[in-house]
Amino acid sequence: MTDNALIWKPNVTVAAVIERDGRFLLVEEHTDRGHLFNQPAGHLDPGESLIHAVARETLEETASNFEPTGLLGVYQYHSDADDVTYIRFAFTGKITGTEAGRPLDTGIIRAVWLTPQEIRRETARHRSPLVMRCIDDYLAGRRYPLDLLYHHTP
Repeated sequence: MTDNALIWKPNVTVAAVIERDGRFLLVEEHTDRGHLFNQPAGHLDPGESLIHAVARETLEETASNFEPTGLLGVYQYHSDADDVTYIRFAFTGKITGTEAGRPLDTGIIRAVWLTPQEIRRETARHRSPLVMRCIDDYLAGRRYPLDLLYHHTP
């Protein structure tokens, strides 16, 4: 093993794949690569469960309360742009309400509902290839029960 292999760790992220009336909730965000689209998503915080993280990130980025109902999948992606490997836990679920007037996270331009065709047309503006892959997996009917995940708390 090299010294780099001993210190390398992937980034753990969560994402919400939310469909309503044939449209999916995405966020448009300002990045170093321009304005890009992504699912409501972000990093797992220390001590936080994956389910809490995806609900928190969705609220912070869309001002909407998200209730996860299933695990869509676990995805590994290496971004050449920043030389980072991400392990993404994507969840399905529903919006249970919104917090009108709540400011969105820094960098988030807007939350928007788009059809799969509209999303596919914007492929060049996806934050990663996982955006479309998660939607395709959702449309293919992939779902796993949340009890597949276990969060140990002392």
